[in-house]
Amino acid sequence: MKIRNLAIVLSCLLPLTAMAEAPKITGKPIIEQPPLLHWTLDYEKSKADLEEQTANRVNDLHAGISQCDLVFSTAGNYNMALKELFYDHFLKHNPEITNWFYTTSPPVSFQHAQTNEFTMGNFRSTCVPTVAAGPKKLMEKLEKAGLLASKPIPVIRNQGNVLLVKKGNPKNIKSIWDLGRPDVKVVTSNPYNEAGSFGNYSNSIYNIAASEKSEKEAKELFDSLFNGEQGKWYAADRIHHRGVPWSVAYGHADAGPMFYHLALHSKRQFPDMFDIVPLGGTVEQPQAAKGNKIGTMFIAKLKGNDALTESQKRYQEKFIQEFMTPEFTKILEKHGLTRPPEFKEIALNM
Repeated sequence: MKIRNLAIVLSCLLPLTAMAEAPKITGKPIIEQPPLLHWTLDYEKSKADLEEQTANRVNDLHAGISQCDLVFSTAGNYNMALKELFYDHFLKHNPEITNWFYTTSPPVSFQHAQTNEFTMGNFRSTCVPTVAAGPKKLMEKLEKAGLLASKPIPVIRNQGNVLLVKKGNPKNIKSIWDLGRPDVKVVTSNPYNEAGSFGNYSNSIYNIAASEKSEKEAKELFDSLFNGEQGKWYAADRIHHRGVPWSVAYGHADAGPMFYHLALHSKRQFPDMFDIVPLGGTVEQPQAAKGNKIGTMFIAKLKGNDALTESQKRYQEKFIQEFMTPEFTKILEKHGLTRPPEFKEIALNM
């Protein structure tokens, strides 16, 4: 018995038999990831980057911040010009600013100013928003609620709407009338989550059509797009300056109405994916056709919680002033935007 037990113990101490090596893999998996448009980022990705489009964008960033020098809440459709102004001018002129953020989404400024809270995934900020920008209706809503600390200033004017189509324009879309064809699918901003831009686009389609033909024919076109059978009309979920180009690029829709500067930015970012169909003028020199709505963006100081620090008030004022500079005028023009007609007189009096 002792000999047997010794044999058992010794066998346990001996190395295990080597496992066989698995066969060599020669196949390639299909990566579980939706097709995406890779827009230019503000920063180069770090070595510790966690982004993964199906599940790991902001859900694995867990943070709460409560003290910021500047928080800017704005409609995001002019994000390309704002990025250039913010990084190349404002931050360089104010290098002591270290805690800040701005959003370029559909305008959540009203809710943000009411609650002083902003969330995205597992990121939460209770930093007080100090400046807001957006269309006139948003400014009126903020003012009515007593959330503004200054009168809104008109600072940015777009050049109307165009149609974004796939490179080469395979459906040969030449005007808004082609949108009504049975073989053409249309994508717009979301009528509920982005009611402002959707109203601009849908009203422009109707009014351009009415000015070119008749109200009866305009209504027929409008109904065929927005009141017909399901499958004709697509909508971005929430942020149309990302969603509409995605839908066109990957063949869900054939065309999408967009502000000229947004379509221009999409084409510049992805020259092999998109073309532009002008609705008045040319791609190089847009001239909004009759009925093609032109929008204006306003900027104003927010009251915050009525207890802004002196430094927050100072940066608030400096940021507003940065929007008024000739440098920003040049940036806007480079990106297909202009100043409102009344801007020059306002700037001179400030």
